Amino acid sequence: MPEVIINGPEGRLEGRYHHGTAKNAPIALILHPHPQHGGTMNNKVAYTLFQTFKARGFSVLRFNFRGVGRSQGSFDNGQGELSDAASALDWMQNYNPNATGCWIAGFSFGAWIAMQLLMRRPEIDGFISVAPPANMYDFTFLAPCPSSGLIIHGDRDDIVSPDSVTKLAAKLNSQKGITIEHKVVPGADHFFGQQLETVATLSDDYLTRAGL
Repeated sequence: MPEVIINGPEGRLEGRYHHGTAKNAPIALILHPHPQHGGTMNNKVAYTLFQTFKARGFSVLRFNFRGVGRSQGSFDNGQGELSDAASALDWMQNYNPNATGCWIAGFSFGAWIAMQLLMRRPEIDGFISVAPPANMYDFTFLAPCPSSGLIIHGDRDDIVSPDSVTKLAAKLNSQKGITIEHKVVPGADHFFGQQLETVATLSDDYLTRAGL
């Protein structure tokens, strides 16, 4: 799993990249949780998502937002992190100009950033959003949500309230032209400590139904 250095808006961004073996393999970008609360690209949920896309033959990248690990810069309350994610997607597209699809996935804070990038980049075909922090951040920018996707959260999450995620999923699902699959993991807290395999299975099953 080669280390890569990406030119980001505030300097280098440190990443890990797997190149799919199939010709014109689809690409996926994985975004990690909050940098100021210990979030890195090696977070277990982010790593699980990375491995899930890798196993399906995607070219997949996870990276550290600015100020995390060896990535340069400092935390920017989401705005800069969105620019980092856009730069990472640019890098992926330059490296895979004929990719047959483009997906994004994120956990917690990373899910919020991923959904914002989804709005800005029409080439993104779908998303997987794990524990999107609907009680902490404004998701009203998803009007309308441009693509179908999967939302996963735990029913024992004491950081992101399950009710807020359920309401977000229902609101998005009411929009025409897209379908949001909403999966609640029984017994799972915010970090899915004992349910990482369930996250992988739900994600893998969703990608199967999406024809990937």
